[in-house]
Amino acid sequence: MAKQGYHHGNLRQALIEAALRLIEQQGPQGFTLSDAAKSAGVTPAAVYRHFAGRDDLIAECARQGFAIFGDLMEHAYNDGKPTALRAFEATGRAYLAFARKFPGHYMAMFESGISLTSDPTLARAAERARGVLLRAAEELTRQLPPNRRPPAAMFAAHIWALSHGVVELFARGSPGTRSPFSPEDLLEAGIGIYLRGLGLVPADG
Repeated sequence: MAKQGYHHGNLRQALIEAALRLIEQQGPQGFTLSDAAKSAGVTPAAVYRHFAGRDDLIAECARQGFAIFGDLMEHAYNDGKPTALRAFEATGRAYLAFARKFPGHYMAMFESGISLTSDPTLARAAERARGVLLRAAEELTRQLPPNRRPPAAMFAAHIWALSHGVVELFARGSPGTRSPFSPEDLLEAGIGIYLRGLGLVPADG
């Protein structure tokens, strides 16, 4: 079985998908390279033809996750349409949707301890995803007078942190962190408070 698995044409991706399943079930630190090989139906030796080690496999899971995440963020941003405000809010919702739909990728990206600068392709994929939120922040802050305009990078970092916190505590957190409000409502309210504080939406909007 292992030999047949090795010779089929897409073993590399099969190993990635096996690792993603294991990450979802056991966490990014809860499985070995041998576990991934067994799940994919190959010997551990066959894995080393595609990956230098376990961290290399997890890094590729993270890279693919950032690629999917970037696509979702780009789609949500929609070139700033219909308005800069609506596009910005959509990117926050896309963050939450990604974490729910792709938990294995999300955990590989943010909970595995893998350095995002460990591989150039991983670094580029992560930067592209961050870049969508940065562009959204830049477009929105242009509506403010220069003397009241926060740095777009800071603005984007605040919203990233808010989105990540809602995901970690209320979309993926333990039962003890449950809220009477949905993660979507928490995120929308948090973004609204932040934007009202900057004067980007009316106080009663």
